[in-house]
Amino acid sequence: MEMAIDTPSPSPSPAPSAAAGRQTRAAESVRLEHQLVRVPLEALRSTVRANHRLAEKEIAAVINSASAVPGDSSAAAVDHLTSLVSRLHGLKRKALPPITPLSRRIMEEGAKAEEVQVQRCRARLDRLATASAGDDGEWDDMRLKRILVDYMLRMSYYDTATNLAEISGIQDLVDIDVFLDAKRVIDSLQNKEIAPALAWCAENKSRLKKSKSKLEFLLRLQEFVELVKAKNFVQAISYARKYLAPWGATHMKELQRVTATLVFRSSTNCAPYKVLFEQNQWDSLVDQFKQEFYKLYGMTLEPLLNIYLQAGLTALKTPLCVEGNCPKEDPLSLEGFRKLAEPLPLTKQHHSKLVCYITKELMDTENPPRVLPNGYVYSEKALQEMSNKNEGKVTCPRTGEVYKFEDCVKAFIS
Repeated sequence: MEMAIDTPSPSPSPAPSAAAGRQTRAAESVRLEHQLVRVPLEALRSTVRANHRLAEKEIAAVINSASAVPGDSSAAAVDHLTSLVSRLHGLKRKALPPITPLSRRIMEEGAKAEEVQVQRCRARLDRLATASAGDDGEWDDMRLKRILVDYMLRMSYYDTATNLAEISGIQDLVDIDVFLDAKRVIDSLQNKEIAPALAWCAENKSRLKKSKSKLEFLLRLQEFVELVKAKNFVQAISYARKYLAPWGATHMKELQRVTATLVFRSSTNCAPYKVLFEQNQWDSLVDQFKQEFYKLYGMTLEPLLNIYLQAGLTALKTPLCVEGNCPKEDPLSLEGFRKLAEPLPLTKQHHSKLVCYITKELMDTENPPRVLPNGYVYSEKALQEMSNKNEGKVTCPRTGEVYKFEDCVKAFIS
């Protein structure tokens, strides 16, 4: 006699907790938005380096003063050394006056900047720490506002970005002050002034050199071209010897092309040299500075808003959209989204899915597609409901043509 034995089915594995899901989501967000933590950290490192350089300068001045101790009396020597020690204590506490009032003000501003940046780093770490315990809706809303502020700052809508950050209470989660520092350089380049950009390169010389940046070289070339344009040829030659010659070992071809403007001048019609005197050279410098600025602070080269939108558009871009035949419901029917999707590959779909134009429901074996005589396809469910309401007749919502339900041919999905 055979006996049926009931084998207990394996219990389903427990679904991951909501907290674990939020933790994973936060980790994935940080992979893309690493600038959330890195930007204030880079700003803090920059401020610390500046304060360190100023401290070294003050200490060197104190040492030089110590070598000039008056030798006429021991009391004068003691007083001189005591004042130097007081200055060193003041430098340490950033409270007593250093050698000059200007140095004192700079040190105080540097100390305040350090405190603000440390507070900002702490606020962002605390924000990430709440990822596994916070509310999903609040987290997503806050992230969207940060992404919008980032986009506005990159597009130079500084006042709007500041207002949104203040209204949302996310000043410590966005980098307005960093972008405002960059704005000073961008404005100067748009006004055809090189000096602020060169000063920025000098402040970050070691880091730009490490990344093999050409920004300083391009700025020097533009300054040379402006001298040629102003017909200051002797000054241009002296400038080239002083500032451009050191770049000859690595950028000789570009150097030769630019120095040839001494012969071709700004009135030339020779295309390779005429372009060097055009306005778009300044626009290129602005774009180059922005790229170096983003890399220096560990930001994404594209706005985060564009990256997120492109991630979604990759699932929607099909050959039909490229041909310009998108339905109105498709985001790619809009010019702005099509421009964003231009560099993206077409979506790879192993199994196509048909969605009814009328009901927005999936068409499958349970709800098969039917083809009208004019060639348009709708789900059987939608056409059947329409037929029941109109005495066996169906109307094509796209063309307005009316047919009998029996004239609709069933299509089979292979």
